[in-house]
Amino acid sequence: MAFLKTQERTKERFSLLLLDLEEYYFEQHTANHMTSSSKKERKIRGSFKVCSRSVIFDPEDLTEPILKVLLRDCKKIEFVEGENNPFNEPRPPAISITCGQVIYIKESNVIAPHRNERGAKKIMFQLEVWSKTEDVVQTLLQLHRASCLEKLGDQTAMIAANLQSRLARSSFDKNCFQNVAEKPHMECAVEMVMPLVCNPGHVCITDENLYFQPLNGYPEHVIQIKLHRVRRIYKRRHGLRPLGLEVFCTENDFCSDIYLKFYSTADRDEIYYYIATFLENHITEHTAESYMLQWQRGHLSNYQYLLHLNNLADRSCNDLSQYPIFPWVIADYTSRQLDLTNAATFRDLSKPVGALNKERLDRLLARYRGMPEPRFMYGSHYSSPGYVLFYLVRVAPEHMLCLQNGRYDHADRMFNSVGETWKNCLEGATDFKELIPEFYGIDCSFLENKLSLDLGRRQNGSLVEDVVLPPWASDATDFLQKHRTALESQYVSEHLHEWIDLVFGFRQRGSEAVAAHNVFHPLTYEGGIDCDSIEDPDERIAMLTQILEFGQTPTQLFSGPHPQRITPRFHNITRSSSITSPVSELSPAVSPVLFSASQSEDSSFEDLTEESRKLAWTNMGNLTLVSSHKIHKEAVTGIAVTRDGAAIFSTSQDSTLKMFSKELKEFQRSMSFSNMALSSCLMLADGKTVACSSWDNNVYFYSIPYGRRQDTLMGHDDAVSEMCWFDDRLYTASWDSTIKVWQCASDGSSSHRRCQFELLAELEHDAGVNTIGLNPAGTLLVSGCKDGTVTIWDTSSYETLQQVHCHTGTIHHTAFSPDSRHVLSVGADCCMKVIDVQTGMVISSVTPEEEQRCFRWDGNSVLCGGQSGDLLLWDLLSNTVTKRIPAHSGAVTAIWMNDLCSTVITGGEDRQIIFWKLQS
Repeated sequence: MAFLKTQERTKERFSLLLLDLEEYYFEQHTANHMTSSSKKERKIRGSFKVCSRSVIFDPEDLTEPILKVLLRDCKKIEFVEGENNPFNEPRPPAISITCGQVIYIKESNVIAPHRNERGAKKIMFQLEVWSKTEDVVQTLLQLHRASCLEKLGDQTAMIAANLQSRLARSSFDKNCFQNVAEKPHMECAVEMVMPLVCNPGHVCITDENLYFQPLNGYPEHVIQIKLHRVRRIYKRRHGLRPLGLEVFCTENDFCSDIYLKFYSTADRDEIYYYIATFLENHITEHTAESYMLQWQRGHLSNYQYLLHLNNLADRSCNDLSQYPIFPWVIADYTSRQLDLTNAATFRDLSKPVGALNKERLDRLLARYRGMPEPRFMYGSHYSSPGYVLFYLVRVAPEHMLCLQNGRYDHADRMFNSVGETWKNCLEGATDFKELIPEFYGIDCSFLENKLSLDLGRRQNGSLVEDVVLPPWASDATDFLQKHRTALESQYVSEHLHEWIDLVFGFRQRGSEAVAAHNVFHPLTYEGGIDCDSIEDPDERIAMLTQILEFGQTPTQLFSGPHPQRITPRFHNITRSSSITSPVSELSPAVSPVLFSASQSEDSSFEDLTEESRKLAWTNMGNLTLVSSHKIHKEAVTGIAVTRDGAAIFSTSQDSTLKMFSKELKEFQRSMSFSNMALSSCLMLADGKTVACSSWDNNVYFYSIPYGRRQDTLMGHDDAVSEMCWFDDRLYTASWDSTIKVWQCASDGSSSHRRCQFELLAELEHDAGVNTIGLNPAGTLLVSGCKDGTVTIWDTSSYETLQQVHCHTGTIHHTAFSPDSRHVLSVGADCCMKVIDVQTGMVISSVTPEEEQRCFRWDGNSVLCGGQSGDLLLWDLLSNTVTKRIPAHSGAVTAIWMNDLCSTVITGGEDRQIIFWKLQS
């Protein structure tokens, strides 16, 4: 838990939380508090702390209370001369403070509301180092003058000047380096940010470590982070300005190791990029799109994905005005059993909390319609410092006391019951809060009053103790476990994208937010107001304070609809009936029924096939060259294999179709249909016909049994670039900017049938179509054009479902994932893009070192052929090359893979075809 983690650094009972908000702790001196009773003078030894708006005395005796005197309450601060009479015991100089109020904190060493004792008081302190007394008094007088200025802006400016002067007069102590050989790279003044407080000091970064040295030596003299341990770094906006930097030494913990606020964006950026050089591949991974792909494919849990999105959207455990946000997912807090198979158990994730109750929403909308611009539906936010501490008061009581001027909230307004809180979020006029990550964690201490805090007595007479849990939870641990299970449930997995749209996505603002009833106060949105443009310092500080206390909407991560998660029910894939997978050695025998869309497929055999594919892709790095054969005079453009795997056909820019015998290991036939290049080939469903597309605008059909051209389809006005076949339908793509869909009907019953082709549809594009592909069920078609546009079509209505301009040059190859959820494309711009079919969103963008020309993929991994001639195995989830396999001496231009993914054939510009086998 963030609060506990930051407190672990010190066991002192003094804490920066004893300061007021926006206050700094400057220096401390060992001193005696002089108290006098009727009998004798008493000395209480402790630490005298000079802060920007107060003086705090922390006694060594834990039974004594901590004293706090606000400088604005001081009537007089004096230096009292010491006595050095040879006849009496020498009397040291003292600091005399006359004030109208003293605040007593942690009386009897118990965390409790502070006690304010009003009335004129005179307090005396003697410093152990006598010589510093006069200097400390002068400092206090200067800070007292600042605290008594009429305008808040003038107060803040004078204190800031004092702070900057202190930072300028000091520097990082290089004696703190862990290693004498360390080379410092940069040093500058910063503030370490913790929940509700900031601590000024100096940061120093070397070739080995990041150091922070607090100006006041609290909580320790120096904090060190080894750079090789850093796993993630994030730039943050702090106080609405781009000055923050947060450093994590873990991959999945939502609490960072240090959060620094710089005084200049340039300093922040220099240290950010310097640390980034130590991160190797880590920094390239952390985009919303790369996490989205991992989440969609089940490699990240819902909990982990939400944490990553919060991090990317500037949410931090160290900034309570931007604390991570998690959704309410359960709506049932009354049943004795929690039924996660019933949709009624869950909250509607497509609506913000304020829109879940229709009656309340109607009242809010009526007010909204009558409101002058800028209008808003909700006067309070779903996340704010007060809401965070509402949930966490039992583990962070001092934070609550700091936020609320030394007091707890009224007992009836405390977090007393999960069910009551949910009910109030549904019915309360101003309560629209969401949850925090702790509700889905493993530490249940925030639900239990383990510190035995006196949090008050409710109107019904009961004390505020542990949080009352729903009947379906046996204890706090059981509650969190069931809550986590609900977050990862089928229902939430299928609907979480709708909540992401509201909080991090396209329904966060604008007309979509209005339609979704998701409009909050303008000040909560990033860029809603430029505080620096407000000239009056008092107005600017007041505005900033209002924004930070009210709560802030996360940085918008997505501008289009967020894709849905791929849950197990979507894994039932209907297979294509075209023959793309031979049997025999090229592919272990597979029943032909697998290639039909029949509903009578043997599901156990299907599962076995699917497991074989998964195993094959897991071992794809073990792809081994079996043989290579140079059978063409120009680059190979297409590869097709017969049903029994005995014959391999290839097309080439040399205008020939060649047949290679796998058994004889030599090519047996060579056919030429025209004097222009052939661009692709495919095996038709009968297993006896090869279709070849040509740059002469035609498609040629070659009969394998008869060894001659059987048919010619003259269908385009420019080169035919690629073809697909499904259920007697032929799809042809051309540089004439069209795809044509043909229905094939054979004429008669003779064994040598001529085919008649009826044009069913013509799909228009804005540029030449270079590549096309069908999904396994034949229901979707994807095309890639010379202008870099990917278009997804519905093959039943021939309507455009998505059109995405995602490349800056020609698209070489595009294909659906086996589950039809994603499309991968590679282009001349050296980019590899993954597009979500449902939303059209580019959810991953990879820039390999070289141009990729063709590929095969399983949705997670990609085997692609590059310009260099090597085969590269890409892990899309981590955006890394896991294996580079030397292959051709020129670009890889064609790639074929059998159904079980155990055999690969590649063709290249070096005129070779190469056979590959997966070694177990």
